[in-house]
Amino acid sequence: MATQTPVSPHAQAPTIGFVSLGCPKALTDSELILTRLSAEGYRTSRQYEGADLVIVNTCGFIDDAVKESLDAIGEALAANGRVIVTGCLGARADAQGGNLVRSLHPAVLAVTGPHATDEVLDAVHAHVPKPHDPFVDLVPPPSNAIEGVGVKLTPRHYAYLKISEGCNHRCTFCIIPSMRGDLVSRPIGDVLTEAQRLFEGGVKELLVISQDTSAYGVDVQYRTGFWHGRPVRTRLFDLVRELGTLARAHGAWVRLHYVYPYPHVDDIVPLMAEGLVLPYLDVPFQHSHPDVLRRMKRPASGERNLERIRRWREMCSELVVRSTFIAGFPGETEEEFAHLLDFVREAQIDRAGCFAYSPVEGAAANALPGALPDALREERRARFMAVAESVAVQRLQRRVGATMQVLVDHAQGLGKKGGVGRTYADAPEIDGTVRLLPPEKASKTYRTGEFIRARIVAAEGHDLVGMPV
Repeated sequence: MATQTPVSPHAQAPTIGFVSLGCPKALTDSELILTRLSAEGYRTSRQYEGADLVIVNTCGFIDDAVKESLDAIGEALAANGRVIVTGCLGARADAQGGNLVRSLHPAVLAVTGPHATDEVLDAVHAHVPKPHDPFVDLVPPPSNAIEGVGVKLTPRHYAYLKISEGCNHRCTFCIIPSMRGDLVSRPIGDVLTEAQRLFEGGVKELLVISQDTSAYGVDVQYRTGFWHGRPVRTRLFDLVRELGTLARAHGAWVRLHYVYPYPHVDDIVPLMAEGLVLPYLDVPFQHSHPDVLRRMKRPASGERNLERIRRWREMCSELVVRSTFIAGFPGETEEEFAHLLDFVREAQIDRAGCFAYSPVEGAAANALPGALPDALREERRARFMAVAESVAVQRLQRRVGATMQVLVDHAQGLGKKGGVGRTYADAPEIDGTVRLLPPEKASKTYRTGEFIRARIVAAEGHDLVGMPV
């Protein structure tokens, strides 16, 4: 889904059209580029027409994302003609080893890969010189900016916090390391400073993201950094503890995404049990059968994953586990697929997504024997989702009758006409929601970005219905 930015207040400054595609990690790249553009006095626009040039931040992982990105580039070229491409697709090569974007859209002005803010700004400067405005520092920041952090593309009450770039794994179905490189952890003091500024700016939910959140600090051997003059190790446990302490002081949530099931994750679950961070883990298992996991070159085996989830739930009974899986991986037998279905049932995965395996240009899995027909891959994906949805709906029914904290994402008429929110079990965009009914008490009101208490009165598919109390 494309995210386009509001117009900043500079009346005479050059205008940059901008579209951001792909995952939250790409979104944070976009926020950084937009912050730099705003700081230099450029305007950003919702429209391609009339802009001095257009930047398209692309996704380049799965086929559908590649098509969406290429289509967006084509639309920008047709509407404007002056286009800079950045993001993961910008790092993709074509069959001849040349740049994929340039081979299909040779008219683009420049192409960079992901997390390449300096290169993007250099390209902008080359084609649209920096505004000469001695008073630019006196102009109020855009309405979607947070002081000390910059422009945010999310609603003001939640934000993504990227803690690292790249990945050290070499999963056979994935080309992310070839586009984003090996793991590079951000200094822990920088991460905590950004988190504090986000909370102080009104953010009520911080979503921690990376390619591999569990590996935070591995590349720097968990070196000791400093935060407010205190030594803090560059390690996931220390980071989560500090983020949770910050969040508690501001009455906010911290949610963890892309957490690989390494043993040291066990140490974080007690922090969830005591309420320091949300009892929610987004764990990309991808499969359960040990042989498939070995062909994928994924860490850990299916048996240990099942045991680990059981241990986590023993430590924190309210824990919610969301995950993604791949059906129809090369060589997957019916027995291996049945193992995956059993895993989802036994592990009681609260929220699950599934992709039918799709060959990605440059992925090692393309050379594996036993490629399955497209129809079988899609049939297995559908079977998986039927089982996963059955488990999810059953687990959701347990919420009916409970009173839960809800973060309001949208309120109509101060809640008098109802609204939409989420519980701790629901990440934005990917999980379910709570449909909030109009309050029974005439005096009860609520606004977007506020926490309220709601009594869950019904479950509707993947969503809940709540009565504010």
